[in-house]
Amino acid sequence: MNGRVARIDVAALYLLYGQAFNQIYGPEERAALSSRVKISGQLMTPEDYRASSEIWPEVEMIFSGWGMVPMDEAFFRRFPKLKVVFYGAGTVKSIVTDTFWRRNIRLTNAAAANAVPVSEFTISQILFALKHGWQQAHFIRKHRKFPSAYHPPGAYRSTVGLISLGMIGRLVAERLQHFDLNVIAHDPFFPPEEAAKFGVKLFSLEEVFARADVVSCHAPSLKSTEKMIQRKHFESMKPGATFINTARGAVVDEEEMIQMLKKRPDLFAMLDVTEPLPPVEGSPLYTLDNVMLTPHIAGSLGAECRRMGKLMVEELDRFLAGKPLRYEIDEERFRTTA
Repeated sequence: MNGRVARIDVAALYLLYGQAFNQIYGPEERAALSSRVKISGQLMTPEDYRASSEIWPEVEMIFSGWGMVPMDEAFFRRFPKLKVVFYGAGTVKSIVTDTFWRRNIRLTNAAAANAVPVSEFTISQILFALKHGWQQAHFIRKHRKFPSAYHPPGAYRSTVGLISLGMIGRLVAERLQHFDLNVIAHDPFFPPEEAAKFGVKLFSLEEVFARADVVSCHAPSLKSTEKMIQRKHFESMKPGATFINTARGAVVDEEEMIQMLKKRPDLFAMLDVTEPLPPVEGSPLYTLDNVMLTPHIAGSLGAECRRMGKLMVEELDRFLAGKPLRYEIDEERFRTTA
């Protein structure tokens, strides 16, 4: 754990699911936090919060993660001196309210740490897709024999398309530089000169789908991106191309995607997210031969979660030292990120 910071008597509280607490804040992270601030009690779960009406007038910091409660008027009545929330997980969309922005409270999260396993998972699936790995595995399981011939694009000078160059998309682009691949992307807000630093050329959404052997989606779920990916995009894909989604299911028009997957069995979809998640009972996504579903496992799991807790310790050190928080979320960033 980095640096030694003298403990100050600022009251702090853990507020998150019990399982998430043990995953995110391991013994090393808890010890580091306890050496820096005064932890009030061991843990408050969302169930504890809802079952009680206790007021915490001394608490100035909350360390949280999955299970954090919405920060509404009732919440602030119970934490009247709150100054900063360290959210040891990714998106904060479910916990931030309009009231929060009027309170001038600081907020940081661990999306950058969570981006690491998502990018690793994505890289594994891109490389596997370029070998048509899932297609061959499905064929062998179904027919109990090896295919007589198969012609995947392979991971040499093939084209990988990225949808959005946000935190995860950029990390994927950086890691793809280690392979002999042509990387293109769609992100209308990303400067072309910055994309060039990652060896990436920018194109329209339509061009990315038409050019790429594998398209990997990393777009945030916003009103402007809802059902952004439609039938026409899948229709334009190259023979044998693969679509990977580790972002949010809502950015895809799922019904139109299913229609095209039925019409074009040469295409393949590797979906770690759907809308809803999991898919509704009876969804064709469960049975189509050209679909692989995983249960939202791209993000932090197991020991990977400790990386998020470590990041919150580092953010606390910056806060106590009077330095800018590296991953602080303001209202503008909140509106444009996942």
